[in-house]
Amino acid sequence: MSKKPLEVTVGEMLRAQGLTVGLVESSTGGLVGHRLTEVPGSSDYFVGSIVPYARRIQEQLVGVASETLEEHGVVSEPTAREMARGARRRLQTDIGLSVTGIAGPSTGRRSRKPVGLTYIGLSAEDFEACERYVFAGTRSENKWQSAEAVLSLLQRYLQRRSELPTLQQIVDGVNPEGVPQLAVVRPAPAGITRPETRNAQYAVR
Repeated sequence: MSKKPLEVTVGEMLRAQGLTVGLVESSTGGLVGHRLTEVPGSSDYFVGSIVPYARRIQEQLVGVASETLEEHGVVSEPTAREMARGARRRLQTDIGLSVTGIAGPSTGRRSRKPVGLTYIGLSAEDFEACERYVFAGTRSENKWQSAEAVLSLLQRYLQRRSELPTLQQIVDGVNPEGVPQLAVVRPAPAGITRPETRNAQYAVR
């Protein structure tokens, strides 16, 4: 039996969980959005994609702070995180995804960062993540691997989310298998912001 493409798998998971997703992708040039829209019915969960290849578009359309770009550069973890947040905010989705990287060599390139360096970001109300990769293929291969990494991160988040009990189940003291349990809810420590709770098992609102 052939394995389903990631775009099909995440599409089924998004639909089952009633979630929407939006993208900001620079180094992939819209490839992630293309793959998602190859799946029939993807308009149920895919809202759209912003493809900011120029730095000024990162600032104007996505909302990445100029200070972040000045200090860390376009290809960096802080920028990828702000891109993911910008995707969720600007496209008004449940999940924002981002990818920024150096897909291949270019004329007049001065950066000391290696070709293939890529950062993948995800932003949701209860979770935030960023992953770093260094791919070693051609430009086209690096773009494809970057798209795979984005979809893989999304799949892992959705899988994790599906395994957590709902708020109502926590209130009722019942886990996903229907077994009654004692739910102890403690307030978060002072000064902890929502992105810092990404390793928590429950997100109680």
